[in-house]
Amino acid sequence: MAGRAHICQCLNRLSTLRRNSTVTIASKRRKTGQQFVESVLGLAHKLSQLGLSSGHVVAICAYNSDWYLEWLLAVAYVGGIIAPLNYRWSKEEARVALEVIQPAMIVTDESCTWLSELQNGTIFSPKWLASIGFHHSTSNGIHDLERSLLKLQSIKYCWASEDVVIICFTSGSTGKPKGVAISHTSLIMQSLAKIAVVNYTEDDVYFHTVPLCHIGGISSCLAILMVGGCHVLIPKFDVKMAVEALEESHVTSFITVPAILASLLAMIRHNEPRKSYSSVKKILNGGGSLSAELVEDAIRYFHTAKLLSAYGMTETCSSLTFLTLYDPVVYNLNQHSQKIKGTISNSLHPIGGICVGKPAPHVEILIEQEESSRVGRIMTRGPHVMIRYWGQIDTLEIDSGAEWFDTGDSGHIDAHGNLWLVGRQNCRIKSGGENVYPEEVELVLGQHPGISSVVVIGLQHTHLGEMVVACVRIRENWKWVDVDAELQSNVEWNLSSHVLKEHCRRKGLTGFKIPKTYLIWREPFPLTSTGKLKRDEIKAAAMLHLRPLFSHL
Repeated sequence: MAGRAHICQCLNRLSTLRRNSTVTIASKRRKTGQQFVESVLGLAHKLSQLGLSSGHVVAICAYNSDWYLEWLLAVAYVGGIIAPLNYRWSKEEARVALEVIQPAMIVTDESCTWLSELQNGTIFSPKWLASIGFHHSTSNGIHDLERSLLKLQSIKYCWASEDVVIICFTSGSTGKPKGVAISHTSLIMQSLAKIAVVNYTEDDVYFHTVPLCHIGGISSCLAILMVGGCHVLIPKFDVKMAVEALEESHVTSFITVPAILASLLAMIRHNEPRKSYSSVKKILNGGGSLSAELVEDAIRYFHTAKLLSAYGMTETCSSLTFLTLYDPVVYNLNQHSQKIKGTISNSLHPIGGICVGKPAPHVEILIEQEESSRVGRIMTRGPHVMIRYWGQIDTLEIDSGAEWFDTGDSGHIDAHGNLWLVGRQNCRIKSGGENVYPEEVELVLGQHPGISSVVVIGLQHTHLGEMVVACVRIRENWKWVDVDAELQSNVEWNLSSHVLKEHCRRKGLTGFKIPKTYLIWREPFPLTSTGKLKRDEIKAAAMLHLRPLFSHL
């Protein structure tokens, strides 16, 4: 069908406009557009010869590489469905995912440590097992490749049922990962949105910082494939290798999450505090908001880069909204310094929440308001929404009548059309009959100079229903004072529950939202592989620490 979307439509541009230009840099391998397309088509032909066809699921568990990109496109070319698996998963997480997708083929490299153990059981029986580089190691030479290309010239793109092209797993921050079925159209619409908003072009040298098993990495990757930019890939994020890649490949764009950006900036600040990376023009953050400190440092070392932040999720094929934090075309560094402090540090709306920007051009957003409140459930609809959770006949989160998808988040839209994210519905604390969203409280507490990080949770309370508790990590040189807190509150470098409560009041946080109890956290907070908080683990640990307190409530 001439008008049907297919992610392999990017191959035409790569083989013509980028024919002799470098489009992938991985390890010591460099490929031109022509070479890359030939590799994709050669692999597609081999898969077709094996018997892989429309609807077959191919699981990939591997480090980032140019070969990974080739597999994504080759499997899609013959109508297969790609299921990227996270190599950082435990054996149990991998087992659950494999039971869900029942792959016909599993593709791995040295990163996959659990496959041999699972093969000993009877959980799944894939028809084929392959090494991610097998299509290069088994090549019979140029004549074999030419025959493959000639054969594929007469083969049209194939599609799986429902146009599903990828099964991408959620991060599992609130339970077991779920397989999200995403269509060709969703991926292409998301990629076009990123091209329009971030302004990716064929001149971009894009550095892959996040694993290709995550939707943010996949959708940004496809955006660069569509414009014909160059991909720079390292197996996994390593801060030293990342800084080297930025310099050696003259990287112009990359995506990040707060944890990655923080480690990158820390390395630069430690090794070359006066150096700036003027080749970088575009940085897109996702997976959580950036602190004012991170934004200021990012602008200092990447002063020529447009800095944006996105809000989205796997079920919506990545980004729903975009917010420009800094644009060197509009502001110079000195002019923007005060704006950053005002926009990021004090980004609390009177109603509550964090500004996450305006919807992408193809995205519809609706706030289903709660009774007597301007805050409500964030709903969305459009071609970006997932088809369903793989293995589930019905997807309850989608309203079958209006096709609105419930994101599970709460928020509101201001007079300028900006979406304000208040928090996750399933993390909401019900204290004294009032709703408290942890993210809002965390934003306020995180602005105190003595706090390095904070997680707010709700724990069962006899009278309040739930009590708001703050788990805090304090910065070096700061001291927690347990006794005579009010008397000690004015001593520099001292922290106490009294100090933090007063800080919350000064920032305008409503009384019932201010944590009643503070727990000092010594270790880093547990995170998922995508850097999201494991709130359930934190809550369980906090309950153990505070059990004596609860016995006296």
